[in-house]
Amino acid sequence: MTTTVIERKWHTTAEVADMLGFGLSKTKMLVLTGEIRSVNVGRNRRILPAWVDEYVQPVTADAERWAA
Repeated sequence: MTTTVIERKWHTTAEVADMLGFGLSKTKMLVLTGEIRSVNVGRNRRILPAWVDEYVQPVTADAERWAA
């Protein structure tokens, strides 16, 4: 018998808040302002892992420039 593992394709706003170490309100604001892209799936908002990376990359690049 073969077991199939399904990887998560997207995250909830609460999961992204936890990943980033932000509060839910801040994460929702980042979504509402478009700083973190998202889609509506029915009544639920979902965020692709790549979109979290899109947000994190320029933020960390700015920090690296200041540290140099």
